[in-house]
Amino acid sequence: MYERAIKPGKAHGAHILSMYERAIKAGKAHGAHILSMYERALKPGKAHGAHILSMYERALKPDKAHGAHILSMYEMALKPGKAHGAHILCMCGKAEKRGVAYSAHIPCMCERWNKENVMAEKPYNITVKELNERGSGRIPSELVPASQLIYSSPATLAFNSPGATGFGVKRAGLAVPGSVMLLVAPGCCGRNTKLVSEIPGYEDRFFFLLMDESDIVNGDHVGRVPEAVKEVVEYLDEKPSVVMVCGTCVDALLGTDWDLVCRKAEEASGVPVRPCYMYALTREGRKPPMVLVRKAIYSLLEPAKRDPRTVNLLGYFAPLDDDCELYTLLKQAGVRRINEISRCEDYESYLGMSKANFNIVLNHEARTAAADMSSRLGMPYVELTRLYQTDKIANQYRAFAEGIGAEFDDREYREDAEAAVRGFTEKHEGLRVAVGEMSNANAFELALALTRYGLEVPEIYSSISKEDFVYIRRLAELTPETRVFTNLSPTMLNYDCGSAGADLTIGADAAFYSPDCPNVPWNGEKQPFGYEAVRKLFAEMEAAL
Repeated sequence: MYERAIKPGKAHGAHILSMYERAIKAGKAHGAHILSMYERALKPGKAHGAHILSMYERALKPDKAHGAHILSMYEMALKPGKAHGAHILCMCGKAEKRGVAYSAHIPCMCERWNKENVMAEKPYNITVKELNERGSGRIPSELVPASQLIYSSPATLAFNSPGATGFGVKRAGLAVPGSVMLLVAPGCCGRNTKLVSEIPGYEDRFFFLLMDESDIVNGDHVGRVPEAVKEVVEYLDEKPSVVMVCGTCVDALLGTDWDLVCRKAEEASGVPVRPCYMYALTREGRKPPMVLVRKAIYSLLEPAKRDPRTVNLLGYFAPLDDDCELYTLLKQAGVRRINEISRCEDYESYLGMSKANFNIVLNHEARTAAADMSSRLGMPYVELTRLYQTDKIANQYRAFAEGIGAEFDDREYREDAEAAVRGFTEKHEGLRVAVGEMSNANAFELALALTRYGLEVPEIYSSISKEDFVYIRRLAELTPETRVFTNLSPTMLNYDCGSAGADLTIGADAAFYSPDCPNVPWNGEKQPFGYEAVRKLFAEMEAAL
């Protein structure tokens, strides 16, 4: 709020990182994410900014937990008029008094937050029957992260925090063999990259261009990027195949033209330079960061003579399980070479992906990349969805085979998968299984599969998209009282762990809600797919019990 920002004694929103007038007078240090003044921080009753994860006054008291990823205070979260963590971008008390929303990118939800949920001391949830009756056009705002205050509970920190595990933007951006990354960010945004750099294979592949306060306000850092890229290339003993330049939310707010910056860096360094975006602000948008990073890593491929017996598998940054039947079925159709970026041993083998006859998209987030390759390289693509209903898997393979003019014999794989399902359900008839979203599955499709196999699904923990309603409609018919929660709702502070009455949970997040219950995380890096995914999942479920 530019006008308000020059007035003293005001709270100035989530992304105004320091106050010019006070900074000059007091000579204070206003680090990139310290959104309030040190002097004010010692006064009680003040809201101190979106990224201060604990209150200064409370931090001096013993026996308090103020960890870097605890984004709200359990005790204080139930009291109105406080600011409770990293993504609560409006100040409840002030918003009620003045009717002003201080958030940079969400409406002020204070009134509903206080009256309906927190004060009611119950987590927001809805049955699949009620959800289906509302339809895909009326998804409750409580289940849509972009329209709600966000609470990163311990159940979600592994996938919804700066320290997220798995393949985030930074690790995914280095999928191209021989690539390195220049992270352009304030120090606090780059600190978690240290964790990634400790993973075998990622040592010495990250470089930093740190931003100071002047850069954050004026964008002065942009002009230094080409020289920084050149310095990285000259420092390395072996010239990298590509330098990925990773920007953060600061550049999202500044409107930095990374395509232009990368072209200048490419001219200065003599190696390919591509942008990738660690923009948490755009995660709920039309092209979120993980969509754009997939497009970026395939943008280096150039037109080449096509091999009719070669295909690419797009979508994941780790390969399919080695014994996935899709490999065998493609070979039945005459395919000799199956490319996956995670199996490319060097840059030359990566470039060989441009010779594929067509792409198979296994994750919808790779659809934009496939469309770009279709436009630039004339390479068509087909999409296959990961499913856990064996009859639907069979139908999908049949349609795929017809589409490419081939025949698949998948009977053996289907029989093995259905035998695994049958053996489990006969032994554990009526087993209650709670399903989370942090797994190698769509939570709603998996819940539907388990229900059709004769198991009970009392609760699902997941965000919802319009595409999920193809499964929700069927769930409403079979198990209308199954309740849906979202991990990211602040009301989950009030969840009574163990109340689901589950006998087993699937998903690393679901384990948090039933801590005394056996759990199958089902979130390994190698990707399960098809009948083999069904067989292995039920084997792990049996092992967990």
